Amino acid sequence: MKATIVHESRGRLRLRLAQRRMTLEQADLLEAWLQVQPGVSEAVVHERTCCAIVRYTGSRGAVLDAVSRFRYDAPQVAALAPAHSSRALNRKYQEKLVGKVAVKLLTSLFLPTPLQIARVCWISVPFLRRGLRRLLRGQLRVELLDALSIGLSMARRDFGTAGSVMFLLELGELLEEWTHKKSVDDLARCMALGVDRVWLRTGEGEVLVPISQVAAGDRIVVRMGGVIPLDGRVAEGEVMVNQASLTGESLPVAKRPGTNVYAGTVVEEGDCVIEVTQHAGASRYDKIVQMIEQSEQLKSAAESRASRLADRLVPYTLAGSVLSFALTRNMTRALSVLMVDFSCALKLAMPLAVLSAMREASAYHITVKGGKFLESMAGADTIVFDKTGTLTHACPVVAQVVPFGGHSEREMLRVAACLEEHFPHSMANAVVRAAKERQLAHEEMHSQVEYLVAHGISSTVDGEKVIIGSAHFVFEDEKCTIPAGEQAAFDTLPPEYSHLYLAIGGELAAVICISDPLRTEARAALQALRELGVKRTVMLTGDSARTAAAIAAEVGVDDFRAEVLPEDKARFVEAERAAGHTVVMIGDGINDSPALSAANVGVAISDGAAIAREIADITIAADSLFELVTLRRIAQGLMRRIHGNYRFVIGFNGTLIGLGVAGVLAPASSAMLHNLSTLGISLRSMTNLLPPAPAAQE
Repeated sequence: MKATIVHESRGRLRLRLAQRRMTLEQADLLEAWLQVQPGVSEAVVHERTCCAIVRYTGSRGAVLDAVSRFRYDAPQVAALAPAHSSRALNRKYQEKLVGKVAVKLLTSLFLPTPLQIARVCWISVPFLRRGLRRLLRGQLRVELLDALSIGLSMARRDFGTAGSVMFLLELGELLEEWTHKKSVDDLARCMALGVDRVWLRTGEGEVLVPISQVAAGDRIVVRMGGVIPLDGRVAEGEVMVNQASLTGESLPVAKRPGTNVYAGTVVEEGDCVIEVTQHAGASRYDKIVQMIEQSEQLKSAAESRASRLADRLVPYTLAGSVLSFALTRNMTRALSVLMVDFSCALKLAMPLAVLSAMREASAYHITVKGGKFLESMAGADTIVFDKTGTLTHACPVVAQVVPFGGHSEREMLRVAACLEEHFPHSMANAVVRAAKERQLAHEEMHSQVEYLVAHGISSTVDGEKVIIGSAHFVFEDEKCTIPAGEQAAFDTLPPEYSHLYLAIGGELAAVICISDPLRTEARAALQALRELGVKRTVMLTGDSARTAAAIAAEVGVDDFRAEVLPEDKARFVEAERAAGHTVVMIGDGINDSPALSAANVGVAISDGAAIAREIADITIAADSLFELVTLRRIAQGLMRRIHGNYRFVIGFNGTLIGLGVAGVLAPASSAMLHNLSTLGISLRSMTNLLPPAPAAQE
């Protein structure tokens, strides 16, 4: 592509493209292409002027070379096309805004007075109808205030004031609608990002491809524990699907060939081939938008209070207007009071503040599914951590294999890997990886494998029952024994490691010692949470009490529970809540799901089990536990902003009412200042709560 440099400064280029017109799709493609180029920190494309503004930290020549190589029809460019763009939404509302202002200006300047009056009467019909509908239903709402102010102005033959009031109301409604839809759209696009590659079934086998290349009619493979990325129909296989993220059903649903499955749900059991019926992104995006806009149960208590307060204040505004007229006999002053209501700012600014906080959280790789979870996060006094994958990196390694009963170390590792490869979790992966590193082949030599969540695995090898799992599973549930004369060796197993117990024929055959190093930032992150008001931190683990005590002391939690099962974790969380605590549970595995559901806020690690991510209320990236600190700061900042909005709305609009009663403000001025304040507080509610991170020093 050819382009001309219009303006240049250090680290910034403004380019005019060599084309007369640019479509919205072309602008999105070019912007996406520039943003992924090495050294480009920011790129914005303006389709109206066919210009691109590029900020870069790398080579100027590399940026210009990237622009010259750009082609709209190049395959690598087409793959960058965003599934959803806010550009069309902004264009739509920009045109509406300009059109409305232009019509108002032209009619005021060139339309004869009789026609202007007729136009005002025609435009007033919807306002009067809405107000009358509220009155007939016995509802004192803002629509009634608007209708009264417009109707009384027209009754006084003050059509200029009535027209100005309606213009300001329409302008305010348009800006409010635009602001709200843009916030929802930005948040939905952030939340829609997730699965970016899928296994596509082709004639040559299964191929890993970007999800953007999948079209309706293609067949994709989804295995146990995986998220279904697209709407479709089961073509092969029978699976159990957890649909809690869409339907709220707590139990998985059986899906057989011919039945429909939906994007965002999770395959709990089995593997399947899905024939795609919806192209990439569309269905999931729409569902997320619907969730954000319609899920009343996800609203924070602060939002609900704002909505109720706004409606309760309408009668007081109406009473103030009546009282003003009774005292002054001045209809203009009474109308000035009617022009001011509290509901617009309260009902718009509070949800926008929450949506903005959710969007800001997504910029830190934190996905929040509703405002009430941010409110609970801000007030939480107890945080419960699962150990593996949360306080640790979930990258355990086999530190030692201790054989028992005369078995060989290599053979026991081989058998363990053979069983563990079927149900991959962090410790199982360590076993399989250790066998591979030692070049131990572990071909299938057992019967059907049975997996018991948080307990272990059971199978049969050469006619003997083989189990591997926790001490509770092996010794208490399965009643396995330690070989005679080897109790001392068992008692001296290294306590600093987690242990997997392998038993054959009811007798212990080996103990696999697993080392799972703690996250280096864990202790500092917990201290930072305490400084932000968290009073108690608890670690839950399936490890033995000795191992758990050593880890708890190292990481610095206030309390711990060892040898817990999934139901134990959930019961602990429920007991804490019953004691009056606001509890946050953080986990990453299938076995954490009951506790995540039981907590006030369930937080899942993004690279953990898919079902944990879907059940959780908030998902954070696996990079650092300091994202919890960021989440807490955003949540507390949101609550401070909401309370500040309350004070401003009540104070400012109360002042406008007082000035209206005193005769200082005319009705049109009251309406203008009220709408401007609503727009201003809404725009402020959309700003970031946290200061920008300082630039890295070179």
